[in-house]
Amino acid sequence: MTIDSAVMAFAGAMILLSLVLAIVFSPYWLLLTAFIGVALFQAAFTGFAPPAILFKKLGLKAGRAFYKD
Repeated sequence: MTIDSAVMAFAGAMILLSLVLAIVFSPYWLLLTAFIGVALFQAAFTGFAPPAILFKKLGLKAGRAFYKD
C-alpha cells in the first residue's frame, strides 16, 4: 500500500464514521465530513495532506500524489 492509497482509505473511513456519528448522535458531525472534503480538495492542488506525514513515518512508500524529491 502506498501513502496515496492509505490517505484515500483513511479519508473514506473518516467520512463513513462521521456519517454514522451524524445519524446516531448529532448532525453537527457532518462538519467533520465537510472538513475532510476541504482537506482532500486542497491536497489535490498542493500535494500536502497531514495524514501523509503519519503514513510516511509508519514506513509506507510514497505514491505519485505525495512524492517529494
